[in-house]
Amino acid sequence: MAMIIHEEASHENSHTELESWATLFKSLGDPHRLQIIQHLQLGEHRVADLVDHLGLAQSTVSTHVASLRNASHTHGRATYYTLAHPQETTHLLKAATAVLTTADTCIDHSQQKDTNHV
Repeated sequence: MAMIIHEEASHENSHTELESWATLFKSLGDPHRLQIIQHLQLGEHRVADLVDHLGLAQSTVSTHVASLRNASHTHGRATYYTLAHPQETTHLLKAATAVLTTADTCIDHSQQKDTNHV
């Protein structure tokens, strides 16, 4: 994927902000976490619900949910998890889809050029 960095923008971001971005993208870097996020976009879930939906071990789901740092609230003995910022999460995932689509298109065009010049 090609990356263009504008000089002005590269100096504006503090180290703390860059660390926050790295943490966010790292948390989204696991397919199981993305599946959990997709389910949480539908509404609140308990870990047991996510285990049933995803077919993963309870310990695996618990670990991923903890790493996502979702907002949670308790009903009796059960903890329900929700997305702290559902609209922003939806926008982020749509933006990621757009970036990946554009990158795939660029790669396809690049491969076509390489094939034509062989």
